[in-house]
Amino acid sequence: MGMSIPQYLGQMDIRKGVVGLATGAGFIYLLYKAIKAGIKCQPPLCTASPICIARECAGPRERALPQEAPAPEASNVGGPKGLAVERERHGRDSGELRRLLNSLEYKQDEYAKSMILHSITRCVYLLEAEASSCTADDISLVGSMLDDEDNSVKIQALNTLKAFSGIRKFRLKIQEHTIKVLELISTIWDSELHVAGLRLLNSLPLPDYVHPQLRRVMPALMEILQSNYILAQVQAIRLLSYLAQKNDLLYDILNCQVHSNFLNLFQSTQPGSLLFEVLVFAERLSEGRNSPHYRAVKWHYNEQSLHEALFGDESRLADRLLALVIHPEEEVQIQACKVIVSLQCSQDVGVRPSSCRPSHSYFNSGEN
Repeated sequence: MGMSIPQYLGQMDIRKGVVGLATGAGFIYLLYKAIKAGIKCQPPLCTASPICIARECAGPRERALPQEAPAPEASNVGGPKGLAVERERHGRDSGELRRLLNSLEYKQDEYAKSMILHSITRCVYLLEAEASSCTADDISLVGSMLDDEDNSVKIQALNTLKAFSGIRKFRLKIQEHTIKVLELISTIWDSELHVAGLRLLNSLPLPDYVHPQLRRVMPALMEILQSNYILAQVQAIRLLSYLAQKNDLLYDILNCQVHSNFLNLFQSTQPGSLLFEVLVFAERLSEGRNSPHYRAVKWHYNEQSLHEALFGDESRLADRLLALVIHPEEEVQIQACKVIVSLQCSQDVGVRPSSCRPSHSYFNSGEN
């Protein structure tokens, strides 16, 4: 049985040394930093420019890792891309992107299609004016490559659509491929395809009509999250964090079956980038289940559900959170404190009803 946060904190005065940070001035400082970060910090807005995306500017649900997308680079085969960029700087259309899109229409083998799509992606990032002059038919042509039998072609097509998603006028057209992308990431176990597909989904607003499909792929998303491929895990958790804010999807997420070792994702040995995203996810789940809308219904969860792993009587989440308060990365420390405050809030509601929204909490003894 894991101890709750209050029980754990009650024993802290006899645990000197490192853990003392959780109850002393260090913990108060971190709480201050967490509150200050929540009030003050907002991510900088980026433009829809392909150049902005090429500089790793994040999409609506992205805090992009440097290694997740290839940075634009000059061609190492005679330098045609460099010449094309130079022409665009002088207001001249190089025609490079149009030639590549036209060549994609002809019958090509899988390798050729992959290389053409890769080149198109680079051009979209580098040649802003030419990319903006493309049409909806061009998006449909690239989208049709998602039906190719070769996974490498699918991956390159996903990357190309991701590049085009940075141009606002193409987003609605790209949204038409959302269900196909969800189908791919839920039926093909390929880490690179998962990363490419999830990065695309995280760059787009997801319309309500895809929610039924999202419910069906929820187990696959949870499996990707519990895989051992960091880039795919980070993208999956970002998508799940976004979906956790949707009232009609929250229960499907909380009742999704997880592995018995799910809380290993909260271990301090995990990469800081993944830990931070997992903690954001936990905070959003806690806030969602505490909302009046969600509390209006008496929900039932299966024994292996995410809800039981995080908030059930047998959960050891409290232990993991308190260990993360002394994590070397301050971003992780602050986010761990935010989750602790979110979970503790429901227990304090009877004493300070104005301090937070009423909620059920697994910290209340004898209550699920």
